[in-house]
Amino acid sequence: MAAQCANPLLLEFLKEWWDLARDQSSKGAATYKKAYESMKACPLTFNHPSEAQQLQGLGPKLCDRLTEKLKAHCTANGLPMPKISRKSRDRLSADDLSIMNPPPPAKKARRSKPYVPTYRSGPYAIIYALSSLPEDSSAGLTKAQIIEQAQEHCDSSFTAPIDTSKFYTAWSSMKTLEDKDMVYDKGRPLRRYFLSEAGWEVAKRIRAVRQGDKSPTDQESTAIPSSSTAIARKMPSNVPSFEDLDDPDDLEIPPRKSSISQTGQAEIMQRGQRLGNSVMDKFGIFAESRTCGAPSKPEFVEILSSPEPPLRTRPDPVGMQSSSDPKPRQLGSRSTSVLNQKETEISLQNIRVSQESFLPPTIQPITLQPGTFTVQLILDNREVRAKNDRDYIQDELVKSGINPLVRPLELGDFFWVAKCKDPGLLIRYGEEGDEVALDWIFERKRLDDLVGSIKDGRFHEQKFRLRKTGVKNVVYVIEEYSMSSERVLQFQEAIESSIASMQVVEGYFVKKTLKLDDTIRYLARMTVMLKSIYESKPLHIIPANHLEPHTYIPLLSHLSRTTPHISHNITYTAFASLASKSDSLTLRDVFLKMLMCTRGVTGEKALEIQKCWKTPRAFIEALEGCRGKGEREEMLDARLGGKLGRKKIGKTTCGKIADNWGED
Repeated sequence: MAAQCANPLLLEFLKEWWDLARDQSSKGAATYKKAYESMKACPLTFNHPSEAQQLQGLGPKLCDRLTEKLKAHCTANGLPMPKISRKSRDRLSADDLSIMNPPPPAKKARRSKPYVPTYRSGPYAIIYALSSLPEDSSAGLTKAQIIEQAQEHCDSSFTAPIDTSKFYTAWSSMKTLEDKDMVYDKGRPLRRYFLSEAGWEVAKRIRAVRQGDKSPTDQESTAIPSSSTAIARKMPSNVPSFEDLDDPDDLEIPPRKSSISQTGQAEIMQRGQRLGNSVMDKFGIFAESRTCGAPSKPEFVEILSSPEPPLRTRPDPVGMQSSSDPKPRQLGSRSTSVLNQKETEISLQNIRVSQESFLPPTIQPITLQPGTFTVQLILDNREVRAKNDRDYIQDELVKSGINPLVRPLELGDFFWVAKCKDPGLLIRYGEEGDEVALDWIFERKRLDDLVGSIKDGRFHEQKFRLRKTGVKNVVYVIEEYSMSSERVLQFQEAIESSIASMQVVEGYFVKKTLKLDDTIRYLARMTVMLKSIYESKPLHIIPANHLEPHTYIPLLSHLSRTTPHISHNITYTAFASLASKSDSLTLRDVFLKMLMCTRGVTGEKALEIQKCWKTPRAFIEALEGCRGKGEREEMLDARLGGKLGRKKIGKTTCGKIADNWGED
């Protein structure tokens, strides 16, 4: 046996140790056996025991024992000890390695199976609902429209989990379809969903099987060869197999009761939620006739320790077309109007839309009558007194009689919403959620936090997003905070300048408090005031399908001009999408953010740069066309240096921009 091995001496040592371990019932017997068999099967001759490490079952320790055993053998027999060869495992020839470790046979590539949703599952119903539109349609379906059409084709609910201990509904399968590139969405704040090419292939197969046509085209049969069989395998036993569906009249599927009431469905049909063959205008909105609603007088309530926030009006936008006053839909029994009829100053520097080309759609607002909602304060869960005292603000508000809702906010530290008493009230009208955003937002900053936000740019970025949301009443509360005299002197001018800018330029209301407790008491008074104003009057809600990030501000301006006696709100879901840092960003917004990363470039200056160069690529190409840093600075100064006031960009700032964006 040893004579047949390329290394008989080493094999003999391993056999000796294996026999000894086996006689002693040692656990190492299996190790020696594995090493013995590996050495016996090796066709290569080793000059030194250390080279055996390349074999399976022989590690460094076992090779060291073989080396010591070989030394003793050589000494006893007067033989020279072999020297360690330079040839190691890493330096073995490819032929040697192929002999010792032949490559494993290549695995047969598995053919990926086409995705086939389970019959009457969430993905099945969603794909079937989206396929109700023409393949070349650009309208898409909203979440409410999909749920309304898909519920009858699904065994699970799209709104309530199957089990109270679970959180997933049939709508959760939308993420699966998006991950598999079957569905994609467009539009903010109201998302519209579309089928991709792969999604349309599955949808055509589903519809063909439902109609009893097993092979509509040879191309589709080739694309999804086993869809019918796969779907039939996944169907429940009480459903007829797809092979029996040659005659569509033979299949009787019991109607599923939709989670939306018949009254709600009628309202949704009236609003155009079912697309069908309706004609859509250029905004993707169904045109309807409107009638005039009854005006109401404004009312004002004063906070105990603070005057009314200064609000300014602006001239009417040029080219705005007037439309008839909308007649709101009644959900309650009493009538009212909203707190403030003054229109806030809308800065077209931040949301710049061609007013001459903007054609406002005819809007039929949703009206929430008093008694159908309550005003609630939302507290940002990141707003704390200290790391080890996170519930202090919430506890103090509860002591003051205010029970806030605590969750992350996209913008601001405190926010007020009108929460519907019936959670399905807005859903029946095609909206998401059960909360309406009110026109009041509260930002709290300690003095040191204000200084930090000015230094890192958060201060200007927050103001930029506040203007973008169109909130009319912004309250900035600045708490006094003990700072060193040197730090106060260093930033005193910046603090005073920022406060003056908020009051004069932005039109925000700024209130100073001495400590956090004063801020909490002020919050409690404001909440009581807003409850007394809003809960006794109706709310007029702009449907989410009329909202687009680039037309939202002009739409608010148009509504304020044409119906000054009515203040319009939007749902909190739509507001959060508009206020998000990334959810509704356009290329222009990203370009402005990139420009504002340069020290000294404010929002107004960034907008002036964006007017000259519409995209980052155009800006970089213009800078690359210059020969050197000096020429770039001259070009920027020539294009931007002639501005006046806050829009003026000096030579120093032009130099910083040239350094950051240009390249020598």
